[in-house]
Amino acid sequence: MTVLPSSMRRALATTLSVAGLTAALAATPAWAADTWPNKPITLIVPYAAGGFADTRVRLLARKLGDSLGQPVVIENKAGAGGVVGTNLIAKAAPDGYTIGTGNLAPMAVNPSLMPSMSYDPIKDLAPIILIENSPLVLSVGNEVKAQSLADVIALAKKEPGKLTFGSSGVGGAHHLSGEMFREQAGIDIVHVPYKGGSLAATDLMGGHITMMFEMGYSALPAIQGKKIHPIAVTSAKRLAVLPDVPTMAESGLPQFESYNWQGIVAPAGTPRPVIDKLNSELNAILKDPEVVKAIADTGSQAGGGTPEDFGAFIKTETAKWAEVIKAGNITLQ
Repeated sequence: MTVLPSSMRRALATTLSVAGLTAALAATPAWAADTWPNKPITLIVPYAAGGFADTRVRLLARKLGDSLGQPVVIENKAGAGGVVGTNLIAKAAPDGYTIGTGNLAPMAVNPSLMPSMSYDPIKDLAPIILIENSPLVLSVGNEVKAQSLADVIALAKKEPGKLTFGSSGVGGAHHLSGEMFREQAGIDIVHVPYKGGSLAATDLMGGHITMMFEMGYSALPAIQGKKIHPIAVTSAKRLAVLPDVPTMAESGLPQFESYNWQGIVAPAGTPRPVIDKLNSELNAILKDPEVVKAIADTGSQAGGGTPEDFGAFIKTETAKWAEVIKAGNITLQ
């Protein structure tokens, strides 16, 4: 048997190692770039079926499945204000076959309310695209003698602690918008949390609470039926469905802007080609006339942009609501 010199053995070992590594690297990403997807994709929604976070995504999932050539299957995993389902997205295999919705509360609010969460929205989830921003409408009951935001603020300052605002519960968009209003207007109004936005909306129509920041799609029927009176919208621009209702900024609070929003995220580590493919397909879907109409009809605003755009948006929203939560000394009870 011929014994090779040690220098030649080391060189041969290095050559074989590099060759093996090169072959492995060549094989690894090919599936993502060339053959993904080759089986159904699961899209986790961290809320119950039928609500804001579910309805729009079902339309997008159908169109995304058509464009990718594989079904996109919705799984509703509700619980703990969206934390249960979002944690499942974060802990899923980063192989491109599990994605989910990234919503306001579990992505940008709960980190300040739940310091011991089982996932980190920034480190454990990869942003793909912002789907939609949904402004809220500040409305008052018909018995309230206020026609403008200035009227509401004047009433609150005249009788501190008497005016009430309803919400779907602590930490939601309804509640935090009310807290931001309290802080920016320098008024004393009382938060009345309900076990669901519909219960609060019913009490607003019944005159049991003074006001409510309500999602546009749910407020519209009551506004159109003249069961409540709209005061202002929380978006930067007026809504096409409520063109005569001014924004909060137009009404005297120039820094006021709030939305309930949702996007699409994936587990951190999902291959970049998959992220880019999903982003491209969803940007195109958001321009589909059926989708554009569905979003506009509910008073929402279509998203879009790059994964980096969505990531920056999440960080901005996290910082904004952290300030509101701290200023209001808000805790989960």
